Amino acid sequence: MSETTNASAVTDEGTFTVRRTIYINATADKVWAAITEPALISQWFGRAEFAGTGPGAVGTLTWDDSGSYPIRIEAIEAPRSITYRWSNDCAVGAPPQTIDEPTSTVFTFTLEAMDVGTQLTVVETGFENTSAPLTNLNEHRDGWNSELDELVALLEGGA
Repeated sequence: MSETTNASAVTDEGTFTVRRTIYINATADKVWAAITEPALISQWFGRAEFAGTGPGAVGTLTWDDSGSYPIRIEAIEAPRSITYRWSNDCAVGAPPQTIDEPTSTVFTFTLEAMDVGTQLTVVETGFENTSAPLTNLNEHRDGWNSELDELVALLEGGA
């Protein structure tokens, strides 16, 4: 089990944003790999599959209990940040086959190497354009709490 305890994600209903900053007792290189390489993403998030590796690469994140969600890499500033766009409107109840630009959300991971370990921040925006903004905002807040806790456990050897 991981020894690191992190604060929960927070929402901003005014800007329809979810944010969570965590500390991981692992090098920035290991954290970078875990948020960018499909085989590692699949160990803590949804099962990740991408056709390509750079901006514009499309793929899916799949969870056994909720299906496959389309995702696209929007931007990469290796090894500091990566931005993904996905159509994961929890309130709709079923994922679309492709990214729906007007109703998709965008999340960015930003890394900061520390003297020991890495600080990782995720910010997800765009909920105001989803079918139920506050419902989706809160669902994703809860999702980032559980998924990033799994990332910490994986990288700190507890998964």
